[in-house]
Amino acid sequence: MAQTLLLYTTAGCHLCEQAEEVLNTVLAGNPALHWTPVEISDDPALVEAYGLRIPVIRLQGRQSDLGWPFDEATVSDYLARMPSPPQA
Repeated sequence: MAQTLLLYTTAGCHLCEQAEEVLNTVLAGNPALHWTPVEISDDPALVEAYGLRIPVIRLQGRQSDLGWPFDEATVSDYLARMPSPPQA
């Protein structure tokens, strides 16, 4: 079962573009994990939570997130600390 890594972002965010490159590198060849963007400007609560912190990643279903700046090693460490999802 694939897990989703959420990337909190907004249009015109150059740091978010850098974060996308990092995620593409880290997740390349890992079919069990993919990332998807979450546009924060569509939701006032997300703007409040992430507006000054983006880009931010969070593994879907987890409370812990990782804010910028991050690199490939930091993302890999974040993912390694996340418990595996329960098996069906």
